[in-house]
Amino acid sequence: MFNSSQFTPKYFLLTGLPGLETLYPWFVFPFCTLYLVALVGKKNTSLHQPMYLFLAMLAFAELAVSASTLPTVLGIFLFGANEICFEACLLQMFSIRSFSILESGVLLAMSVDRFVAIYNPQRYTAILTVPHIAGSAAVLGLESVMLMFPLPFLLKHLPFCGHNVLSHSYCLHSDLIQLPCGNTRPNSILGLCSVTSTLGLDSLLIVISYMLILYTVLGFSSGEGRRKALGTCVPRIRAVLVYYVPTISAAPALRRFLANVYLLVPPVLNPIIYSAKSKQNRQGLIRLFLQRK
Repeated sequence: MFNSSQFTPKYFLLTGLPGLETLYPWFVFPFCTLYLVALVGKKNTSLHQPMYLFLAMLAFAELAVSASTLPTVLGIFLFGANEICFEACLLQMFSIRSFSILESGVLLAMSVDRFVAIYNPQRYTAILTVPHIAGSAAVLGLESVMLMFPLPFLLKHLPFCGHNVLSHSYCLHSDLIQLPCGNTRPNSILGLCSVTSTLGLDSLLIVISYMLILYTVLGFSSGEGRRKALGTCVPRIRAVLVYYVPTISAAPALRRFLANVYLLVPPVLNPIIYSAKSKQNRQGLIRLFLQRK
């Protein structure tokens, strides 16, 4: 089970939901249903028009995060397979964290997009061009990969001294970093810096963006104009809340359950949120359901 030279585990043991093992078969259907709903919700072709490219990027990041966790979660629920090899665990950790960083960056870009649209609508169409959006996507993608790239290699060279039990149904850096018996300070510092410079900074800038939007809207002379401007922000604010609120700490048992559900909630709810506010999205979903019928 362990490499004798460095006490490196050949595999990790994933923890599902302790005490609820007999209910695992009942979890399979709702989890698969949520994933299929999320997958179908992203098939709306209107998201591929220029003004919806940010939404398409958000959809991609959300599905990628969910897809990264689904194999181990369903493996535990279906077959009780709670083992994952060392390399696969590092790859899963890298994928989850990278796409989560990308998702946070896209939410920030969407908040800035709304601010520009409300503050300077005359120049909005000139700023919101496909090359500009593609450039933003490239920067966000590169940032998410580069920030996470060193962490798997740093973990790979640490001695684990027989510790190989993780507290979730998938591999997280915050979970893995607690197991080694060697010097984990470089990993901890780099992990903290990546979280602070992305998720932490993004959340702060998102709050500032919406405060500036509110300040700008309150300066409008028309009540109808204020209502319409704020209405365009509602779906984005809901998407931010769906992403950030479930990360608030809770009791350990509840936190484990939310950890399994949380990564499927945003890709399921966000298509509903945006469809409810967008006439074009509603029409696309209606066409999709009519075709299926």
